[in-house]
Amino acid sequence: MNEKPKSHDDIFNQLDKFQAMDCKYSDGRILGSMCTEAHPIAKEAFFKFIDSNLGDPGLFKGTKLIENKALKMIGSFLSIENPVGHIVTGGTEANIMAIRSARNIARGSKGIKNGEIIVSKSAHFSFKKAADMLNLKLIHIALDENYSINTDLVKENINDNTVAIVGIAGTTELGMIDSIENLSKIATQNDIHLHVDAAFGGFSIPFLKEKGYDLPNFDFSIEGVKSITIDPHKMGLSPIPSGCILFRNQSFLDAMSVDSPYLTIKNQSTIVGTRLGASAAATYAVMSYLGREGYRKHAEIALEKTHFLAENIKKLGYDLIVEPKLNIIVFNHPNLETGELARLLEDRNWKISCSSYPKAIRIILMNHIKKEHLIEFINDLDEISRSI
Repeated sequence: MNEKPKSHDDIFNQLDKFQAMDCKYSDGRILGSMCTEAHPIAKEAFFKFIDSNLGDPGLFKGTKLIENKALKMIGSFLSIENPVGHIVTGGTEANIMAIRSARNIARGSKGIKNGEIIVSKSAHFSFKKAADMLNLKLIHIALDENYSINTDLVKENINDNTVAIVGIAGTTELGMIDSIENLSKIATQNDIHLHVDAAFGGFSIPFLKEKGYDLPNFDFSIEGVKSITIDPHKMGLSPIPSGCILFRNQSFLDAMSVDSPYLTIKNQSTIVGTRLGASAAATYAVMSYLGREGYRKHAEIALEKTHFLAENIKKLGYDLIVEPKLNIIVFNHPNLETGELARLLEDRNWKISCSSYPKAIRIILMNHIKKEHLIEFINDLDEISRSI
């Protein structure tokens, strides 16, 4: 730290230089991110509540009411009238909370000491963090021919130590949707917590179904589903950090609450203590502003862009790994290794990512990607294929 204070202009001139090093969503070059630029009204609400702390909600009663309203709004399209939960930092915290609740309940009701959680090979890496932090064994299940969790193998791997099964609605790498209904049958038959990670798909699938797309159910309308992760800062257009964890009833929060005697509330169930009220306010604001109609339109536009890119990729001779269910495309070229194709795209300043299973180029069609960006990307793919 410098001895004497710097001026406002000096500080912000320096900040401008640092910010210039960052990629910008508006450039349309970020093709591998599940996050996007937040909606203007969400940004406005976020800064209005920047000083509110939901970790001590008795001091910020209005902000707590906003969080409750946001949870109820999210619950309205996840088939639950009165959900309980919190607006949190993101999918990782939400997933850890879900597994922590499941572990604690299993300890209390079944006496399980050495717990295990069953996840698919395509599960998000946050479950590795959860297993490590909560001293649980992670059981990875192979995928079926459709790159969804193999439910037969789930059955085979259940034992007396299983505390939770995880299904995914919008896998991080391929955008696939597990058969939550089949997992629910397995979970209810064995009295095991079923958690659904819908961090990416939660703000798309319900609205695409309303538009007539044939997508499977994944929400609280399915009996065995006890908790759902959904991220407003992805397809919900809320600023980072805005995640969300919903539980079927209060008992799941009670199972992991700890005493907090020096706060205005006497117990707390979230992973973090201090929590941004700004995230809840921003989420409430953008959901109120867009409504179901706005989210239906947003999800459909994203899928239309996805189909446009997919068709053009196939015309150029590239191979799609799967036909996209959501706004994620994963592809390769038959005569080029994935790593080399990634390098050639990065040389053209495209910020892509690669899936690990299978190894392929991964593109997420978020709000900041416009059709003109896709045309430029397709032209570059054409040049690459012609040069092979």
